[in-house]
Amino acid sequence: MIYKIIEREHFQVVGIKREFSCVNGENLREIPKMWDDVHADGTNDLLVELNNGEIKGVVGVCVDKRSQQPELMDYWIAAEYEGPQPEGLEILDIPAAKWGVFEIHGAMPDSMQNAWKQIFSEWFPSSHFEHAAGPELEVYSPGDPWSPDYYSEIWIPLK
Repeated sequence: MIYKIIEREHFQVVGIKREFSCVNGENLREIPKMWDDVHADGTNDLLVELNNGEIKGVVGVCVDKRSQQPELMDYWIAAEYEGPQPEGLEILDIPAAKWGVFEIHGAMPDSMQNAWKQIFSEWFPSSHFEHAAGPELEVYSPGDPWSPDYYSEIWIPLK
């Protein structure tokens, strides 16, 4: 896996969120449907317009809620944004962190889902890093996400 370690101060994203169950892979089936919805209703285009931060593109943000609610997560479709809260969208603060940024090449959603599995089954067991508390990011760069050479990233907070 190609990755780099970076550090960032806190930043914010703006977007929409939904809660998903992690039981029996429900999140893996339902999150792609959420993406279909935001492409169909124009939310994705709005997020592209609002994107004014360092991360270029639209982000999926995974917020693990299992410490408070077993087997649940919030998933955001958002963009890095600095400014007043736009009507109909929510703001999420992303804390300062050391991040593992993993490169992904390939069509969605399979390439993204396969990379997640590889990071947790291969990279973490062989690295000296541990997962830090905090949200995880999927960064979707501009371009055709169904293209075999599409570029995206996974950002995981590390300690």
